[in-house]
Amino acid sequence: MYLVDTNLIAEILLRQTKAGGVKRFLESIAPENLYLTEFSLYSLGIILLRREMHDTFLQMVDDLLLTGGIRLVRLGLEDMQDVVHVSRRFNLDFDDAYQYAAAEKYNLILVSFDADFDRTKRGRRTPTGVLQG
Repeated sequence: MYLVDTNLIAEILLRQTKAGGVKRFLESIAPENLYLTEFSLYSLGIILLRREMHDTFLQMVDDLLLTGGIRLVRLGLEDMQDVVHVSRRFNLDFDDAYQYAAAEKYNLILVSFDADFDRTKRGRRTPTGVLQG
């Protein structure tokens, strides 16, 4: 089961260079095996609404979560100590530490383009890496 990092969804929504590979990944993995953090959802909302892409945000929520079947996970207040611990241990900023702590809590493989995760115990996979096995 995979935790989809914010940057993967942003890649598609902002039509960036790796969007095709991300789409192949999302289409190849059963939606019940894909997870997104509530933090990622809000981060994508901030990015898209700043760009006045309101309809794109609503369409993303529908396509990925409401009808798409990707599962939403969150960390509670009791998990913030883990976020801070991970941040200190691996020198991660808050958003990366949150994603890492969520992957640990829910025992998910983190899929991301962010190389900061490479210096962590769990590491990360790229969409292409997952598809190649």
